[in-house]
Amino acid sequence: MSAPLKPSALEPLPRSSGLAGFASDWASDQRAFKNVSWGKAMMWIFLLSDTFVFGCFLIAYMSARMSTTVPWPNPSEVFALEIGGVHVPLILIAIMTFVLISSSGTMAMAVNYGYRRDRRKTAALMLLTALFGATFVGMQAFEWSKLIAEGVRPWGNPWGAAQFGSTFFMITGFHGTHVTFGVIFLLIIARKVWRGDFDTERRGFFTSRKGHYEIVEITGLYWHFVDLVWVFIFAFFYLW
Repeated sequence: MSAPLKPSALEPLPRSSGLAGFASDWASDQRAFKNVSWGKAMMWIFLLSDTFVFGCFLIAYMSARMSTTVPWPNPSEVFALEIGGVHVPLILIAIMTFVLISSSGTMAMAVNYGYRRDRRKTAALMLLTALFGATFVGMQAFEWSKLIAEGVRPWGNPWGAAQFGSTFFMITGFHGTHVTFGVIFLLIIARKVWRGDFDTERRGFFTSRKGHYEIVEITGLYWHFVDLVWVFIFAFFYLW
């Protein structure tokens, strides 16, 4: 009997299909993450996981709101303020949104000046971004205190469906925690940029190689994510 024919060296190997094929292609790719630093890749992975968490929270909120038989509180009335005797709906939320979106602009400029190695402008813009973030958290604390004084609790509220309080405190509290950690991180990195740690290669946490300001961009990725999440919270929670 003749020996079985061996496949030609030029003949392509069989490829898996579906999810297994996708994983195999990416696992064998030598270029996908070749020029991406470890810190930036890990930040993207963290943000992806955080997207799932916020997505679950918003889906839970929509499910609770659509399934309850008790009328849902009207956001225009719940989040209104009395200014000069005039009932102004959502004015505080609009200011909070403007402040947080503005902070994305200052953060983007900080990243730009960071790659130009202009440490003074980079640090100043990061401090301004942190100030915007702290202002947002302060206004959110005022919003919480106002609603708590009006009787809103995680188990009920005076305007309707009891699920309103639990979803409100859970979603806005989780986002506010992210903003608070972002402000702290901004202050730490801004201090290191201001005193020239990335130019002198001073040893310490978050200090990369000399003349390299990539940590500013990584901080910016986190901050832009926090701002983007707020856009969805604003649309689903306050405008719906």
